[in-house]
Amino acid sequence: MDGFLTIGQPAAVAAVRGLLAQGRAHAMLLVGPPGVGKMPLALDIAAALLCERAADGLGPCRECRGCRMVEHGNHADLHLLAPTGAGGQIQIGNSDHPEPGTIRALAGDLALLPVEGGARVAIIREAQAMNEHAQSALLKTLEEPPDNTTLILCADDDEQLLPTIRSRCVRVRLGSVDVRSIEALLEGRGLADPPTAARLARLTAGRAGLAVAYAAAPEAVAVRAELVRRLLDLLAARPAERLVAAKDLQSRALALARLLTAPTDGPDAAPAPKAQGKGAAKPAGAAAEAVVDDGEEPADAEAGPVSKTSPAERRLALRTLVDLWRDLTRDLVLVDRGAIGTVRDLALLEEFQAATKALSEGAAALALARLVRAGELLDGNVTPELVLDALLLRWPHRAPPGRR
Repeated sequence: MDGFLTIGQPAAVAAVRGLLAQGRAHAMLLVGPPGVGKMPLALDIAAALLCERAADGLGPCRECRGCRMVEHGNHADLHLLAPTGAGGQIQIGNSDHPEPGTIRALAGDLALLPVEGGARVAIIREAQAMNEHAQSALLKTLEEPPDNTTLILCADDDEQLLPTIRSRCVRVRLGSVDVRSIEALLEGRGLADPPTAARLARLTAGRAGLAVAYAAAPEAVAVRAELVRRLLDLLAARPAERLVAAKDLQSRALALARLLTAPTDGPDAAPAPKAQGKGAAKPAGAAAEAVVDDGEEPADAEAGPVSKTSPAERRLALRTLVDLWRDLTRDLVLVDRGAIGTVRDLALLEEFQAATKALSEGAAALALARLVRAGELLDGNVTPELVLDALLLRWPHRAPPGRR
Protein backbone atom coordinates (compact mmCIF):
# COMPACT_ATOMS: atom_id res chain seq x y z
CA MET A 1 0.00 0.00 0.00
CA ASP A 2 2.08 2.91 -1.34
CA GLY A 3 5.31 1.87 0.32
CA PHE A 4 3.80 0.64 3.58
CA LEU A 5 4.88 -2.91 4.42
CA THR A 6 2.57 -3.47 7.40
CA ILE A 7 0.21 -6.37 6.73
CA GLY A 8 -3.33 -6.98 7.91
CA GLN A 9 -3.85 -3.53 9.44
CA PRO A 10 -5.68 -1.46 6.79
CA ALA A 11 -7.47 0.78 9.30
CA ALA A 12 -4.29 1.58 11.22
CA VAL A 13 -2.35 2.26 8.00
CA ALA A 14 -5.13 4.54 6.76
CA ALA A 15 -5.09 6.44 10.05
CA VAL A 16 -1.32 6.88 9.86
CA ARG A 17 -1.50 8.06 6.26
CA GLY A 18 -4.03 10.67 7.34
CA LEU A 19 -1.76 11.86 10.14
CA LEU A 20 1.22 12.10 7.82
CA ALA A 21 -0.84 14.08 5.34
CA GLN A 22 -1.74 16.58 8.05
CA GLY A 23 1.90 16.81 9.05
CA ARG A 24 1.24 17.80 12.67
CA ALA A 25 1.52 14.64 14.79
CA HIS A 26 4.79 14.94 16.71
CA ALA A 27 3.96 11.95 18.94
CA MET A 28 2.08 8.75 18.09
CA LEU A 29 1.06 5.88 20.32
CA LEU A 30 0.62 2.55 18.54
CA VAL A 31 -1.39 0.20 20.74
CA GLY A 32 -2.18 -3.48 20.20
CA PRO A 33 -1.45 -7.02 21.39
CA PRO A 34 2.07 -8.40 20.98
CA GLY A 35 2.92 -9.58 17.48
CA VAL A 36 0.21 -7.75 15.52
CA GLY A 37 2.59 -5.38 13.71
CA LYS A 38 3.25 -2.33 15.86
CA MET A 39 6.97 -2.26 15.04
CA PRO A 40 6.45 -2.72 11.28
CA LEU A 41 4.00 0.18 11.31
CA ALA A 42 6.40 2.30 13.37
CA LEU A 43 9.17 1.56 10.87
CA ASP A 44 6.81 2.37 7.99
CA ILE A 45 6.18 5.77 9.62
CA ALA A 46 9.90 6.28 10.13
CA ALA A 47 10.61 5.41 6.49
CA ALA A 48 7.91 7.82 5.30
CA LEU A 49 9.29 10.66 7.44
CA LEU A 50 12.92 10.00 6.49
CA CYS A 51 12.23 9.26 2.81
CA GLU A 52 13.91 11.73 0.47
CA ARG A 53 11.13 11.53 -2.12
CA ALA A 54 7.86 11.04 -0.23
CA ALA A 55 5.22 13.74 -0.59
CA ASP A 56 2.94 14.59 2.34
CA GLY A 57 0.63 11.72 3.15
CA LEU A 58 2.35 9.28 0.83
CA GLY A 59 4.27 6.27 1.95
CA PRO A 60 8.03 5.85 1.53
CA CYS A 61 9.43 5.18 -1.92
CA ARG A 62 11.59 2.31 -0.57
CA GLU A 63 14.29 3.18 -3.13
CA CYS A 64 16.03 6.36 -1.96
CA ARG A 65 19.03 6.50 0.36
CA GLY A 66 16.90 7.38 3.39
CA CYS A 67 14.54 4.44 2.85
CA ARG A 68 17.42 2.03 2.35
CA MET A 69 19.11 3.15 5.57
CA VAL A 70 15.89 2.71 7.53
CA GLU A 71 15.46 -0.76 6.04
CA HIS A 72 19.01 -1.75 6.97
CA GLY A 73 18.79 -0.21 10.42
CA ASN A 74 21.62 2.30 10.06
CA HIS A 75 19.88 5.65 9.58
CA ALA A 76 21.62 8.17 11.81
CA ASP A 77 18.36 10.01 12.56
CA LEU A 78 16.37 6.95 13.54
CA HIS A 79 16.66 6.13 17.25
CA LEU A 80 15.26 2.96 18.81
CA LEU A 81 14.77 2.38 22.51
CA ALA A 82 13.74 -0.92 24.11
CA PRO A 83 13.66 -2.55 27.56
CA THR A 84 17.03 -3.63 28.96
CA GLY A 85 18.46 -4.91 32.22
CA ALA A 86 17.46 -7.61 34.66
CA GLY A 87 14.02 -6.09 35.23
CA GLY A 88 13.22 -5.71 31.55
CA GLN A 89 12.43 -2.02 32.01
CA ILE A 90 13.19 1.22 30.21
CA GLN A 91 15.06 3.33 32.76
CA ILE A 92 15.31 7.09 33.20
CA GLY A 93 19.14 7.11 33.30
CA ASN A 94 21.68 9.13 35.24
CA SER A 95 21.20 12.90 35.05
CA ASP A 96 24.90 13.71 34.66
CA HIS A 97 26.06 10.88 32.41
CA PRO A 98 22.96 9.04 31.10
CA GLU A 99 23.66 5.47 30.11
CA PRO A 100 22.87 4.41 26.53
CA GLY A 101 19.43 2.90 26.23
CA THR A 102 17.76 5.26 28.73
CA ILE A 103 15.21 8.04 28.36
CA ARG A 104 17.71 10.75 29.25
CA ALA A 105 20.19 9.43 26.70
CA LEU A 106 17.47 9.48 24.05
CA ALA A 107 16.49 13.04 25.00
CA GLY A 108 20.12 14.08 24.69
CA ASP A 109 20.37 12.57 21.22
CA LEU A 110 17.21 14.32 20.06
CA ALA A 111 18.50 17.66 21.33
CA LEU A 112 21.32 17.50 18.77
CA LEU A 113 20.97 18.61 15.17
CA PRO A 114 19.90 15.93 12.67
CA VAL A 115 22.85 14.16 11.08
CA GLU A 116 21.18 13.97 7.67
CA GLY A 117 19.70 17.45 7.97
CA GLY A 118 16.03 16.45 7.77
CA ALA A 119 13.57 14.81 10.13
CA ARG A 120 14.34 12.69 13.17
CA VAL A 121 12.34 9.74 14.47
CA ALA A 122 12.49 7.99 17.83
CA ILE A 123 10.72 4.67 18.35
CA ILE A 124 10.16 3.37 21.88
CA ARG A 125 9.42 -0.33 21.73
CA GLU A 126 7.32 -1.84 24.56
CA ALA A 127 6.71 1.63 25.94
CA GLN A 128 4.66 0.14 28.77
CA ALA A 129 8.00 -1.09 30.17
CA MET A 130 8.99 2.48 31.10
CA ASN A 131 8.95 2.88 34.85
CA GLU A 132 7.20 5.90 36.32
CA HIS A 133 10.38 7.97 36.55
CA ALA A 134 11.20 7.28 32.91
CA GLN A 135 7.69 8.23 31.82
CA SER A 136 7.89 11.48 33.78
CA ALA A 137 11.21 12.29 32.11
CA LEU A 138 9.77 11.55 28.67
CA LEU A 139 6.99 14.06 29.30
CA LYS A 140 9.43 16.95 28.90
CA THR A 141 10.32 15.80 25.39
CA LEU A 142 6.66 15.18 24.50
CA GLU A 143 5.63 18.63 25.71
CA GLU A 144 8.42 20.45 23.88
CA PRO A 145 9.67 18.19 21.10
CA PRO A 146 12.67 19.35 19.09
CA ASP A 147 11.91 20.67 15.61
CA ASN A 148 11.14 18.07 12.93
CA THR A 149 11.12 15.27 15.52
CA THR A 150 8.50 12.54 15.76
CA LEU A 151 8.25 10.16 18.70
CA ILE A 152 6.51 6.81 18.19
CA LEU A 153 5.56 4.77 21.23
CA CYS A 154 4.61 1.10 20.77
CA ALA A 155 2.68 -0.41 23.66
CA ASP A 156 0.84 -3.64 24.30
CA ASP A 157 -1.33 -1.95 26.94
CA ASP A 158 -1.63 1.83 27.02
CA GLU A 159 -3.32 1.69 30.44
CA GLN A 160 0.15 1.11 31.89
CA LEU A 161 1.22 4.53 30.63
CA LEU A 162 0.61 7.72 32.58
CA PRO A 163 -2.51 9.65 31.50
CA THR A 164 -0.26 12.63 30.77
CA ILE A 165 1.74 10.47 28.32
CA ARG A 166 -1.39 9.20 26.57
CA SER A 167 -2.91 12.67 26.30
CA ARG A 168 0.11 14.00 24.41
CA CYS A 169 0.11 11.28 21.76
CA VAL A 170 -2.16 10.58 18.82
CA ARG A 171 -3.38 7.05 19.45
CA VAL A 172 -3.57 4.45 16.68
CA ARG A 173 -4.98 1.03 17.59
CA LEU A 174 -3.99 -2.21 15.91
CA GLY A 175 -6.13 -5.31 16.15
CA SER A 176 -5.53 -8.96 15.40
CA VAL A 177 -4.39 -9.73 11.87
CA ASP A 178 -6.86 -11.80 9.88
CA VAL A 179 -6.01 -15.44 9.33
CA ARG A 180 -5.77 -15.14 5.53
CA SER A 181 -3.21 -12.34 5.77
CA ILE A 182 -1.03 -14.40 8.11
CA GLU A 183 -1.28 -17.42 5.83
CA ALA A 184 -0.27 -15.28 2.85
CA LEU A 185 2.64 -13.82 4.83
CA LEU A 186 4.02 -17.22 5.82
CA GLU A 187 3.58 -18.70 2.36
CA GLY A 188 4.93 -15.60 0.62
CA ARG A 189 8.12 -15.70 2.65
CA GLY A 190 8.53 -19.40 2.10
CA LEU A 191 8.27 -20.08 5.83
CA ALA A 192 5.50 -22.66 5.67
CA ASP A 193 3.50 -24.75 3.24
CA PRO A 194 -0.26 -23.98 2.99
CA PRO A 195 -1.46 -26.53 5.61
CA THR A 196 1.19 -25.46 8.12
CA ALA A 197 0.52 -21.79 7.45
CA ALA A 198 -3.19 -22.32 8.04
CA ARG A 199 -2.54 -24.13 11.32
CA LEU A 200 -0.11 -21.51 12.64
CA ALA A 201 -2.38 -18.65 11.63
CA ARG A 202 -5.22 -20.22 13.60
CA LEU A 203 -3.02 -21.24 16.54
CA THR A 204 -1.56 -17.76 17.04
CA ALA A 205 -4.92 -15.98 16.91
CA GLY A 206 -4.07 -13.01 14.72
CA ARG A 207 -0.54 -12.43 16.09
CA ALA A 208 1.44 -12.40 12.87
CA GLY A 209 4.77 -11.93 14.61
CA LEU A 210 4.17 -15.02 16.74
CA ALA A 211 3.16 -17.02 13.67
CA VAL A 212 6.42 -16.06 11.95
CA ALA A 213 8.38 -17.02 15.08
CA TYR A 214 6.78 -20.48 15.16
CA ALA A 215 7.32 -20.96 11.43
CA ALA A 216 10.98 -19.97 11.76
CA ALA A 217 11.47 -22.45 14.63
CA PRO A 218 9.37 -25.56 13.90
CA GLU A 219 10.67 -27.24 17.07
CA ALA A 220 8.84 -24.53 19.05
CA VAL A 221 5.51 -26.01 17.92
CA ALA A 222 6.55 -29.36 19.42
CA VAL A 223 7.62 -27.74 22.70
CA ARG A 224 4.32 -25.88 22.86
CA ALA A 225 2.36 -29.09 22.33
CA GLU A 226 4.44 -30.79 25.02
CA LEU A 227 3.60 -28.05 27.51
CA VAL A 228 -0.09 -28.11 26.65
CA ARG A 229 -0.28 -31.88 27.12
CA ARG A 230 1.62 -31.58 30.41
CA LEU A 231 -0.91 -29.05 31.67
CA LEU A 232 -3.75 -31.32 30.61
CA ASP A 233 -2.13 -34.21 32.50
CA LEU A 234 -1.88 -32.06 35.62
CA LEU A 235 -5.67 -31.87 35.75
CA ALA A 236 -5.52 -35.33 37.33
CA ALA A 237 -2.47 -34.65 39.54
CA ARG A 238 -2.41 -34.13 43.31
CA PRO A 239 -1.27 -30.74 44.70
CA ALA A 240 2.18 -32.04 45.64
CA GLU A 241 2.71 -33.44 42.15
CA ARG A 242 1.72 -30.13 40.62
CA LEU A 243 4.23 -28.19 42.69
CA VAL A 244 6.97 -30.65 41.77
CA ALA A 245 6.13 -30.06 38.09
CA ALA A 246 6.54 -26.28 38.42
CA LYS A 247 10.29 -26.13 37.75
CA ASP A 248 10.08 -28.37 34.71
CA LEU A 249 7.21 -26.34 33.30
CA GLN A 250 9.13 -23.10 33.75
CA SER A 251 12.27 -24.60 32.26
CA ARG A 252 10.47 -25.87 29.16
CA ALA A 253 8.62 -22.56 28.84
CA LEU A 254 11.98 -20.79 28.87
CA ALA A 255 13.20 -23.09 26.10
CA LEU A 256 10.08 -22.18 24.12
CA ALA A 257 10.56 -18.47 24.77
CA ARG A 258 14.13 -18.62 23.54
CA LEU A 259 13.06 -20.37 20.37
CA LEU A 260 10.37 -17.78 19.74
CA THR A 261 12.57 -14.77 20.45
CA ALA A 262 15.47 -15.77 18.23
CA PRO A 263 16.33 -13.03 15.72
CA THR A 264 13.85 -12.96 12.86
CA ASP A 265 12.69 -10.72 10.05
CA GLY A 266 9.10 -11.24 11.12
CA PRO A 267 6.36 -8.61 11.37
CA ASP A 268 7.49 -7.43 14.78
CA ALA A 269 11.22 -7.65 14.23
CA ALA A 270 13.16 -4.42 14.36
CA PRO A 271 16.40 -3.42 12.67
CA ALA A 272 19.35 -2.51 14.83
CA PRO A 273 20.39 1.06 14.05
CA LYS A 274 23.94 1.96 14.90
CA ALA A 275 24.40 4.01 18.06
CA GLN A 276 25.11 7.64 17.21
CA GLY A 277 27.38 9.56 19.55
CA LYS A 278 28.36 9.01 23.14
CA GLY A 279 24.88 9.06 24.62
CA ALA A 280 23.03 7.32 21.84
CA ALA A 281 20.28 4.94 22.82
CA LYS A 282 21.23 1.39 21.93
CA PRO A 283 18.40 -0.47 20.26
CA ALA A 284 17.64 -4.10 20.80
CA GLY A 285 16.44 -6.73 18.39
CA ALA A 286 13.62 -9.15 19.08
CA ALA A 287 15.76 -11.57 21.03
CA ALA A 288 17.69 -9.00 23.00
CA GLU A 289 14.52 -7.25 24.08
CA ALA A 290 12.92 -10.38 25.40
CA VAL A 291 15.81 -12.38 26.83
CA VAL A 292 18.31 -10.49 28.94
CA ASP A 293 21.44 -12.06 30.40
CA ASP A 294 22.75 -10.42 33.55
CA GLY A 295 26.00 -12.33 33.54
CA GLU A 296 24.79 -15.50 35.22
CA GLU A 297 25.27 -18.86 33.56
CA PRO A 298 22.35 -19.28 31.12
CA ALA A 299 20.12 -22.29 31.13
CA ASP A 300 20.46 -24.82 28.35
CA ALA A 301 18.16 -24.01 25.45
CA GLU A 302 16.47 -27.37 25.85
CA ALA A 303 15.75 -27.46 29.56
CA GLY A 304 18.49 -25.84 31.62
CA PRO A 305 18.05 -25.12 35.33
CA VAL A 306 15.76 -22.17 35.92
CA SER A 307 17.70 -21.21 39.05
CA LYS A 308 20.70 -20.22 36.88
CA THR A 309 18.76 -17.85 34.65
CA SER A 310 18.30 -14.13 35.09
CA PRO A 311 15.18 -12.65 36.71
CA ALA A 312 14.10 -11.28 33.33
CA GLU A 313 14.34 -14.75 31.77
CA ARG A 314 12.32 -16.34 34.55
CA ARG A 315 9.62 -13.71 34.13
CA LEU A 316 9.71 -14.20 30.36
CA ALA A 317 9.35 -17.96 30.82
CA LEU A 318 6.22 -17.59 32.93
CA ARG A 319 4.72 -15.03 30.58
CA THR A 320 5.22 -17.49 27.75
CA LEU A 321 3.70 -20.31 29.80
CA VAL A 322 0.71 -18.21 30.91
CA ASP A 323 0.10 -17.12 27.32
CA LEU A 324 -0.20 -20.66 25.97
CA TRP A 325 -1.97 -21.79 29.16
CA ARG A 326 -4.57 -19.10 28.57
CA ASP A 327 -5.02 -20.24 24.96
CA LEU A 328 -5.39 -23.83 26.12
CA THR A 329 -8.00 -22.88 28.72
CA ARG A 330 -9.89 -20.78 26.21
CA ASP A 331 -10.13 -23.84 23.96
CA LEU A 332 -11.37 -25.91 26.91
CA VAL A 333 -14.11 -23.34 27.58
CA LEU A 334 -15.14 -23.36 23.91
CA VAL A 335 -15.26 -27.16 23.76
CA ASP A 336 -17.26 -27.26 27.00
CA ARG A 337 -19.77 -24.88 25.42
CA GLY A 338 -19.95 -26.79 22.16
CA ALA A 339 -18.24 -24.07 20.08
CA ILE A 340 -15.77 -26.47 18.45
CA GLY A 341 -15.60 -24.40 15.26
CA THR A 342 -13.70 -21.62 17.04
CA VAL A 343 -11.13 -23.83 18.79
CA ARG A 344 -7.62 -22.72 17.85
CA ASP A 345 -5.58 -25.85 18.49
CA LEU A 346 -7.56 -28.39 16.50
CA ALA A 347 -4.73 -30.93 16.67
CA LEU A 348 -5.56 -31.43 20.36
CA LEU A 349 -9.35 -31.43 19.99
CA GLU A 350 -9.78 -35.01 21.24
CA GLU A 351 -7.69 -34.28 24.33
CA PHE A 352 -9.76 -31.16 25.00
CA GLN A 353 -12.99 -33.10 24.71
CA ALA A 354 -11.77 -35.78 27.10
CA ALA A 355 -10.65 -33.15 29.60
CA THR A 356 -13.88 -31.15 29.60
CA LYS A 357 -15.94 -34.28 30.24
CA ALA A 358 -14.05 -34.75 33.51
CA LEU A 359 -14.21 -31.12 34.74
CA SER A 360 -16.91 -29.70 36.97
CA GLU A 361 -19.23 -27.18 35.37
CA GLY A 362 -17.70 -23.72 35.01
CA ALA A 363 -14.25 -24.84 36.18
CA ALA A 364 -12.53 -23.99 32.89
CA ALA A 365 -14.10 -20.53 32.77
CA LEU A 366 -12.90 -19.77 36.32
CA ALA A 367 -9.40 -20.97 35.41
CA LEU A 368 -9.39 -18.70 32.36
CA ALA A 369 -10.25 -15.70 34.53
CA ARG A 370 -7.38 -16.55 36.90
CA LEU A 371 -4.94 -16.81 33.99
CA VAL A 372 -6.00 -13.43 32.63
CA ARG A 373 -5.39 -11.95 36.08
CA ALA A 374 -2.03 -13.72 36.31
CA GLY A 375 -0.96 -12.07 33.06
CA GLU A 376 -1.78 -8.68 34.57
CA LEU A 377 0.16 -9.47 37.76
CA LEU A 378 3.25 -10.45 35.79
CA ASP A 379 3.42 -6.91 34.44
CA GLY A 380 3.98 -5.79 38.03
CA ASN A 381 6.62 -6.81 40.54
CA VAL A 382 5.14 -10.10 41.71
CA THR A 383 7.45 -13.11 41.99
CA PRO A 384 6.89 -15.35 38.93
CA GLU A 385 7.36 -18.56 40.92
CA LEU A 386 4.64 -17.59 43.39
CA VAL A 387 2.23 -16.88 40.54
CA LEU A 388 3.01 -20.25 38.97
CA ASP A 389 2.50 -22.15 42.23
CA ALA A 390 -0.84 -20.43 42.79
CA LEU A 391 -2.01 -21.23 39.26
CA LEU A 392 -1.01 -24.87 39.57
CA LEU A 393 -2.76 -25.33 42.91
CA ARG A 394 -5.95 -23.73 41.56
CA TRP A 395 -5.83 -25.50 38.20
CA PRO A 396 -9.07 -27.52 38.01
CA HIS A 397 -9.14 -31.13 39.18
CA ARG A 398 -10.83 -33.86 37.22
CA ALA A 399 -14.15 -34.73 38.81
CA PRO A 400 -14.83 -38.37 39.76
CA PRO A 401 -16.53 -40.41 37.00
CA GLY A 402 -20.19 -39.56 36.67
CA ARG A 403 -19.92 -36.29 38.55
CA ARG A 404 -19.64 -32.77 37.06
